[in-house]
Formats: sequence, C-alpha cells, structure tokens
Amino acid sequence: MAKTEIHDEEMETHQPGVTSPEGNMYKTILVGFDDSLYSKAALIEASNWIKRHGGKLIMAHAVYFDTEEFGIAPEQLEKRLKVGEKACVQTKEMLTSEFGIEVQSLLCEGDPPTVIVDIAREKKADLIVLGTYGRKGINRLLMGSVTSQVIVNSHADVLIVKKHCTECTGVYSSVLVPFEASESGKKALTRACSLAKIDGAEVTVLYVIPRYEEMIGFFKTDSIKRSLLKEAQKITDGAKDLAFSQGVSVKTMIEEGQAAEKIIEAAKNNKNDLIVMGSHGYRGVNRAIMGSTAERVIIHAGCPILVAR
Repeated sequence: MAKTEIHDEEMETHQPGVTSPEGNMYKTILVGFDDSLYSKAALIEASNWIKRHGGKLIMAHAVYFDTEEFGIAPEQLEKRLKVGEKACVQTKEMLTSEFGIEVQSLLCEGDPPTVIVDIAREKKADLIVLGTYGRKGINRLLMGSVTSQVIVNSHADVLIVKKHCTECTGVYSSVLVPFEASESGKKALTRACSLAKIDGAEVTVLYVIPRYEEMIGFFKTDSIKRSLLKEAQKITDGAKDLAFSQGVSVKTMIEEGQAAEKIIEAAKNNKNDLIVMGSHGYRGVNRAIMGSTAERVIIHAGCPILVAR
C-alpha cells in the first residue's frame, strides 16, 4: 500500500479544556473519510468525543485505482489524489476551527478497507469510526463493503455512526448490550460499563432466549420453558455481577425470539442511543457475516452500533 501523508506530525494527546485521556476509553480514533455526508458525520461524532474526553483524531482518505483502470486512464489517479487532498485540507481546517482539536490527515492510495485497517494498526488506534445514514445507505454498502471488511479485519473497536451531522454529539446516555455469556459478550459489556463511568450512561443488558423449535426441532414443554428461563436469568445475573465488579449497576431484559429482531425492537422501545455488541456471539461478525445477527442489527438498527473487539 502506498501512502501519501498530508500531515503526519506528533500531536499532544491532551487538548486544552478537555478531560485527561487517562480515563478515556479511546485515546486514538481513526475515521475513514471519503468526503461524503456519511463520513463527515463520523468525523463530527469523533471530534465531539475528543473535545469532551481528550485524545487524538486521525482522518484517512483512501484513493482506489485498480490496475485495469490505470491502464486506460492513468492520469485519473493524480486527479483523484488532488481532489482527495483538497477535501482533506478543507475538512481538517473545519474540524480544527470548530472543535479546537488537532487532526492528523492522511491521504492514501489503495483499497479503502485495507487502508483503514492497516493505518489503524500502524497508528495504534483503539477505535475506528465509519459513517452511514440509516438502512438504505448501509444496506446498499455493507455486503463486501468497506464497513463489513473493516469490522471483520480490524484489531480495534469499530463505531458505525448512523446519524446526520447535526445529531452528532459524541454523547451516549442510554446503551443497550445484547449479551451472551461469551468472552466477546463480556468485552462488549465492559465497554458499556466504561461509557457508564465516563459519561454516566445508563446500561441495559438484553438476553434473547433462542427459539427452541428452531434449535432442536421440537416444541417446548413447560419444563423446557422453565429451564430456558432459568438459564437466561443465570446469564443476566452473571452480567449484573460483571458490571457490579466494575462499579456499574445495569438493568436487564429477557426476551424470546429471533435475536436481531428483539435487539432492534428493544433499542427502539428503550430509545437507546447506542448498541454495543461483541464481534462474536449470537453467531456474530465473522468471515461469513452475511445472514448473521450482528449484520442484521447493523443494517436495521436506528442508532449507532459499537462493535467491541
């Protein structure tokens, strides 16, 4: 991957007038930027977070130009790089002026998801932020797209911002955690607890009892129903204990049915402004992302989703 850096200087991780990043769960945030309203929303969300909590922001713009296209019109690469450079400079100036934070801007040549993942690893970013507007945008773009590839391959958490720029505040006050008693689920709950301690977010843990008929092929008896409910309560009690060990009190919910539907429904009914999910669990994000619960939640949920690695 060839990279052309517009601005690559060392920056202070603490900005004047904001909270020290010592208590910040994300000290280095990388935003994928393509000069769309989607990515600008992601930048504003990340900038608001950094203004409140400290840290540093890196914006990466990738210019993709395949070999076949280069053979037909090689001059287009230089043109695209110049357009990208102009967009990066203008956006960086806007962010610096509006939020009073320093921004590192990188103009890169290569496949966007590969560029984003590689830069995140190189710069030791602990959060990648990508933007999309609601169902239409992400449904059109997710399969085999930048979003899905970054989620699958990133070492860092990934935040998918599903807001308009004017709604981006970087604040999460009501968080839903779809939970399973897996390491991935525990990591997601840990992230939510960190948000609760940093911003006073209210955390709700949701466990969805799978449809027994779909799992086993037989209808539930009363004793099976009681057994499944007992197991669900054991799992949610475990979530309470984990959160309590981190100094956080959480609410719990138990639902039964199709996991993605129940997660989306709960987030809507509770008016949650963030869903935190593990990268695995609920047969979640993996290389067979198509058809997974996590994918359906990402596509259809009305609020941002944080995928915890």
